[in-house]
Amino acid sequence: MYNYFNFKKHGEDYLITNDAGYYSFLSKEELGMLLFDSDNINELKKDELIRKGFLVSKDKELFINDNYHFVRGYKEYLFYHTSLHIFVVTTRCNQRCIYCQASAKSADKSSNMSIDTARKAVNIAMSSGGEYLTFEFQGGEPLLNFDTIKFIVEYAESIKGDKVIEYNIVSNLMLLNEEMLDFFSKYNFNISTSIDGDETLHNKNRPAVMGNSYLSMKKSVDKIRKRGLSISAIQTTTCYSIFNPREIVNAYLKLGFYDIFLRPLTKLGFAKNRWKDIGYNADEFVSFYEEALNYIVELNENGVKMREGHAVILLRKILERRPINYMELRSPCGAGIGQLAYYYDGGVYTCDEGRMLAEMGDKSFYIGNVDSLNFADIVKSPVCKAVCSASCLETIPYCSDCVYQPYCGICPILSYSETGSLFSQMPADFKCKVYMGILDILFGLIKDDDKLKILEEWI
Repeated sequence: MYNYFNFKKHGEDYLITNDAGYYSFLSKEELGMLLFDSDNINELKKDELIRKGFLVSKDKELFINDNYHFVRGYKEYLFYHTSLHIFVVTTRCNQRCIYCQASAKSADKSSNMSIDTARKAVNIAMSSGGEYLTFEFQGGEPLLNFDTIKFIVEYAESIKGDKVIEYNIVSNLMLLNEEMLDFFSKYNFNISTSIDGDETLHNKNRPAVMGNSYLSMKKSVDKIRKRGLSISAIQTTTCYSIFNPREIVNAYLKLGFYDIFLRPLTKLGFAKNRWKDIGYNADEFVSFYEEALNYIVELNENGVKMREGHAVILLRKILERRPINYMELRSPCGAGIGQLAYYYDGGVYTCDEGRMLAEMGDKSFYIGNVDSLNFADIVKSPVCKAVCSASCLETIPYCSDCVYQPYCGICPILSYSETGSLFSQMPADFKCKVYMGILDILFGLIKDDDKLKILEEWI
């Protein structure tokens, strides 16, 4: 007897997966035997299918008792508390990125988070339960409100008790100075920035109000490394990037980065309004990603140990079946139950995308204000419940039957922004096509034993 599985033709073979995150490649003949004549599958393949839960070789109840913990373990993040707390400390910015998803603007300090609002937001975050928390500072450009960042960290440290708090900041680094570096060193910050390619491409995508954004970033990266702090970067792909995958990878290597996170545009903020000018279709991004990833694998074959971020996350789910708590690639998504976003004015949103949509004038994912909310109010809110319900892949018709369901995830906010419905219109959805394309590419590499050895080193 076979257990439930999803399948897809993959090259000359068939890829099958199950809810526990296991996968196997079968020939057409083996797939037929699995369905109708499992006794005649060769012993080696049969042992694999039994071990991975595709074939049931014992009493049904015994099979369930022996295997339920695999599914439970794969969904372990559902038993975590809300661990990621995003503080949008300002909407002001000193760059004019052509795709800005946060609709950042220049304005006076009235768009800075106040100390009083910050204190109330920290109190909610600290009441969310769990021993480990992550505080992430965003904007705009968060360094434009460094005083509030300092307050949040120092206040949280004074009341945290036995909790362990990790501090992250997402910054263009143009304002970074020695005082900030001293503070980040003291509290062991993880610093993330954006690098879109070489100087010409980066400055085209991310022009500064004053100065050269690329050269400022490069100078700050050098300072951060000299302090021994963690520095990572994310690449955002525009139509100006799409035909230059190798050049972008080389630009990262030139700056001393051996990890690159290749990211498609998100249709929020300025990017949505300017899509005709800076966007592309999903197939174009997948082609860009495939060429970049193949080049990175080629570099590894020649001794250059570089990794791609999306691939690392997905490979950990595929090859190690780890319950990776990456908010966008889990079911349900992390909105509300995995992360919360605190806006500069005290508004609490389900997630970063929820506050970005609010900046476009739609507050559908607004939960309330820090002045009157407690954590129980947040997780019990209709908004939080709706987002969780809409992001359970197992209940969405197209997703539930997809071979990549164990590894994927959806964003109801993006679905709502594009279609007016929380429930994604698969398979026409842009992100669906992108992730299906990425997973097709990865499983193609996994089938090659030599390539698989390289991918295993990434995780």
